[in-house]
Amino acid sequence: MNGRIYPPHFSSMIRKTLLNWLPLAVFGLILCTALRPAVLGAARRPATPAGVLGPVAAAGSLQLVTADGRPLDLNRFRGKAVLVNLWASWCAPCRAEMPGMEALAARIDTSKVAFVLISLDKNPAKALRFVQRQNLRLPVYFPAAPLPPPFNSPIIPTTIILSPDGYVAARYEGLVDYDTPQFRQALERLAARQ
Repeated sequence: MNGRIYPPHFSSMIRKTLLNWLPLAVFGLILCTALRPAVLGAARRPATPAGVLGPVAAAGSLQLVTADGRPLDLNRFRGKAVLVNLWASWCAPCRAEMPGMEALAARIDTSKVAFVLISLDKNPAKALRFVQRQNLRLPVYFPAAPLPPPFNSPIIPTTIILSPDGYVAARYEGLVDYDTPQFRQALERLAARQ
């Protein structure tokens, strides 16, 4: 290196400095590229369906486990509308969406509507620590197998609403504000269909 003599720990200092700046550099690249909508989601907006969906039976195809490793059969929620949310603790739009989802759950009849939050964190313990630190009360589950359609999505957060008979009623991609009277009423109307 240009004839200078550097202390032995100098290269490790440079490496540490670069690693400290790496997340900011990646974030900057995401903001300046076409990846921005997929990674960051859109700005918070009222919940509107991402597209018209046909009658896709979904409840039986999703394999989940609870935080303590027990299998969860989504058919257990038959007769209820089910809000399935795909999220991760490292996803800023997912974290921003959580308080609104918690508020919605507090205002809705949970005997008619179930909330299934699926963490896509590689390390379940990290997701559970995040939930505990944020004092979130909604149940968190983990995939036990690859996510089948319509649950597999390149965008998180993604929310799939299932009708009481287990069919996909709506799908939302990106950051959404679920704590609105309109969304709550629509969910309650769906839950009343049996």
